[in-house]
Amino acid sequence: MSYSRKFREEVLKYHEQGNTIQKCHEIFGVGTTTIKEWKRLKKQTGSLEVKQRIYTPTKLDPERLTAYVSENPDKYLREIAEVFNCNESAVRKAFKRLGISRKKN
Repeated sequence: MSYSRKFREEVLKYHEQGNTIQKCHEIFGVGTTTIKEWKRLKKQTGSLEVKQRIYTPTKLDPERLTAYVSENPDKYLREIAEVFNCNESAVRKAFKRLGISRKKN
């Protein structure tokens, strides 16, 4: 969870009043590196807006994976990983994200 823009401004305002970064750290409980990053961000962009996280696309196509598993329910994770050219952990994470269970009867 990130700090709000208002809180960031308050911390930097306190720093600009002549207080050290260490003093800001003690008063507000924010790391010194974080305060330095906020200063750099404000200098570069002129704003302290919270950055939106950029989501990277997944390696496995959810529709294709779901279709493959429904057609081949007895395949092992390593076999599925070979078909999709990835490792087992990627398949396992995709299963968890898609809610696919691997329990056998």
